[in-house]
Amino acid sequence: MPLSLWVSLAAVCAMGAMSPGPSLALVLRHTLGGGRVPGMAAALAHALGVGFYALLTVWGLGALIVRFPSLFQGIIWAGAGYLAWLGIKSLRAGRGAMLAASAAETTRVQAVREGFLVALGNPKLILFFVALLSQFVTPETSLAGKAVIVATAMLIDGGWYVLVAMSLSHSRVLPWLQARAHWIHRLTGVMLLGLALRVALGPLG
Repeated sequence: MPLSLWVSLAAVCAMGAMSPGPSLALVLRHTLGGGRVPGMAAALAHALGVGFYALLTVWGLGALIVRFPSLFQGIIWAGAGYLAWLGIKSLRAGRGAMLAASAAETTRVQAVREGFLVALGNPKLILFFVALLSQFVTPETSLAGKAVIVATAMLIDGGWYVLVAMSLSHSRVLPWLQARAHWIHRLTGVMLLGLALRVALGPLG
């Protein structure tokens, strides 16, 4: 995969990981309830779930493109619509939405279990990944290229939420984020709407 194309892949994966949602709330809860280690455990387990969905997606995309081009195009449009819906939802989010979490006591085992299940329990990830990875997967994509795509999605997701857990383990960070949550939501919403438009326009070169 050319470096320029990989940079585009990394950018859209980062955009997906950074968008506020249940995954962020999960890492917040385990970090506040158990400290840095449970928060990081939840982050890494979530990344495994993301990798599983990314693997399913890259395995099926090439065959779907060849056998059912019309169906594939319909899924792409549905994915673009979903990204746009996420963007609008972020733009309309309240000042503290999805940046608040309870500090109930938690353990590493709970964090790992819930991190993995939150990812697997979100079937919208399939739609999200089809929308994203359709820009990078073709019937000619090699096994190594698909492995790079899956690894990139996992590493960026896990790396982002580990960074969140490490940052939030300092008590001053969360209030700072909560005070600026409306700007975080707005920025995320604009980026997601831009990504939806990019998906709708077709594959990257």
